[in-house]
Amino acid sequence: MLYYLFEYLDKHDWFGAGVFQYISFRSGLAVIMSLVISIIFGKKVISSLKKLQVGESVRDLGLAGQNEKAGTPTMGGVLIIISIIVPTLLLCKLDNIYIILLIVTTLWIGAIGFIDDYIKVFKKDKKGLKGWFKVFGQIGLGLIVAFTMLLHSDIVVRVPLEVAKENNWEITKQFEVSIPQLNQAPVTKEVAYVKAPITNMPFLKNNELDYSFFFGDNKDLVWIFFIPFLIFIIIAVSNGANLTDGLDGLLTGIAAIIGAALGILAYVSSNVIFADYLNIMFLPNTGELVVFSACFLGACIGFLWYNSYPATVFMGDTGSLAIGGIIAVLAIVLRKELLIPILCGVILMETLSVTLQVTYFKYTKKKYGEGKRIFLMSPLHHHYQKKGYHEMKIVVRFWIIAILLAIFTIITLKLR
Repeated sequence: MLYYLFEYLDKHDWFGAGVFQYISFRSGLAVIMSLVISIIFGKKVISSLKKLQVGESVRDLGLAGQNEKAGTPTMGGVLIIISIIVPTLLLCKLDNIYIILLIVTTLWIGAIGFIDDYIKVFKKDKKGLKGWFKVFGQIGLGLIVAFTMLLHSDIVVRVPLEVAKENNWEITKQFEVSIPQLNQAPVTKEVAYVKAPITNMPFLKNNELDYSFFFGDNKDLVWIFFIPFLIFIIIAVSNGANLTDGLDGLLTGIAAIIGAALGILAYVSSNVIFADYLNIMFLPNTGELVVFSACFLGACIGFLWYNSYPATVFMGDTGSLAIGGIIAVLAIVLRKELLIPILCGVILMETLSVTLQVTYFKYTKKKYGEGKRIFLMSPLHHHYQKKGYHEMKIVVRFWIIAILLAIFTIITLKLR
């Protein structure tokens, strides 16, 4: 909303109003605004949750410091969602399809987590929302994102014009870009906007996932693979984030790191010069995702103010599912799906530890009559707790791993 106000003021020659046109300025403001909202309203949210007696019930798992967490307010993910949505509405272009998708994602998946927390806390049902209902909601979000990417006219990619003509893709706009080189004359390239979001990316040439790999010339059938794969990513990352949220500040810090990395990826993908230099797909109109990523980053850091050890509030499924869904959809719309296992490596490790533990336990129980375990306890962070590591040491070391993975994710742009 503020964007449109300052755009109007800029047209009427108000001094300094044009600064709102810059992605970098709005992104910096977004981090500050979401951070301030989290910190200022955090106490009020925590106080309200305490009055409503929205306390965490803790199962006795034999973990150090576990009983001290009993009664800590949960459902704090509401604060994260507010801290993302409010700055987004104020600072982003609200007619941008990518921003609309991310707002829908935040509210949709956040609502699923909220219902789950509500059932656990107010209905006193520890199982919460039935698993099939969660999956059904995640599938619904996946279908919305998939069909929007397939059908919406504003989701386009830019490729060399000769490539577009060669493949008979629908050309919607032609233009020229001048890319100055050091000590050389400017190089002018003829390029085009092409409405072919998931079918025009050779797997090895443009460093993006080729969804038409299994269909050859039958590119009209790509949706058969694209839609289920996209739904799988959303389910996997959102549930993986939910599993990771087991120690004070663990998921919050990791999400902030991933959000910063996705913001950088959004910036280079939306900038024609960087995209050309790095040989990645230039995605028009995705610059607004840099601002959204900044809102996400600020919201996570702000929530960490209260969620760091010892936590005075937990995010609950309201926050963890929302965080996972946002990360998944951001990676998908930026066409960086192949980087998710690296960028979300900590979340992947946590998820695999649970999968391996359960699978091995069932296998050994069926074969030997007694279940055996790979880890002392899963998810992985509880394994290290059982080994005697302090909770904060585990969290910080997982943050360090997340930082290394985020850096490696970014440098793969050049390595590839």
